[in-house]
Amino acid sequence: MKLSDFKKQLSSTNELIFELPNGTNVPNHFHVTEVGQVTKHFIDCGGTIRNEKVVNFQLWEANDFDHRLAPQKLMSIIELSEKKLGLEDAEIEVEYQSDTIGKYGIDFNGKNFILTSKQTNCLASDSCGIPTEKLKVNLSQLQSTSQSCCAPGSGCC
Repeated sequence: MKLSDFKKQLSSTNELIFELPNGTNVPNHFHVTEVGQVTKHFIDCGGTIRNEKVVNFQLWEANDFDHRLAPQKLMSIIELSEKKLGLEDAEIEVEYQSDTIGKYGIDFNGKNFILTSKQTNCLASDSCGIPTEKLKVNLSQLQSTSQSCCAPGSGCC
């Protein structure tokens, strides 16, 4: 979800709930400790130089059980970040502490913001030698055609 989409959904909600991929919610006394833009400049295993930018939110919880972040307050934090940091309308990545710092994508289900799992991937699979997964087909399931498109007199040539 891009920042503009997040702001649109945020402006239409009364309660700020982040749901983890396992269906549990981030405790409602969380803080948003950072809003920023992260730029990653790297080279992939195929030798291609790449640049990626994401808007980053960091969620954190402490023993401040009376804390509740209202959607309007998060909107003001985002607007200040846009003004002071020049945030771009990029995809959002959310950091949240579990066993280690987890990085999540974000979606909205009409009520809650859903933290979505992110996966690593080879960006140069065409040049690094990893075979692509082939579709397994049982030859007995293939149907033969009675007329080939390139049969003599078919007009394909």
